[in-house]
Amino acid sequence: MTTPAPPALVPLQITDPSELGRLIRQRRREQSLRIDDAAALTGVSVDLLSRLENGKGSVRLDKLLTVLDGVGLTMVIGPKDHPQMPTPTPSPTKSKP
Repeated sequence: MTTPAPPALVPLQITDPSELGRLIRQRRREQSLRIDDAAALTGVSVDLLSRLENGKGSVRLDKLLTVLDGVGLTMVIGPKDHPQMPTPTPSPTKSKP
């Protein structure tokens, strides 16, 4: 009896901090974690995790990697022109009054 193959990895190109934040929040919620519980599990402050999830402010790379690992995500970097890299969709621009 053979085991089923794992699902194929679908690359996701992040072009904006808020996109990464939405992904982290979605993953945290899939695990039924409150923000304070996720912060405690990953060893970061609730403020940092909130800023990260909302795409606000700056976050040190080591803290970002810790949060990603804590919610079961990882960062993979590749060349933009790689054939498996998706074409980025333009972020909606904010109109200025």
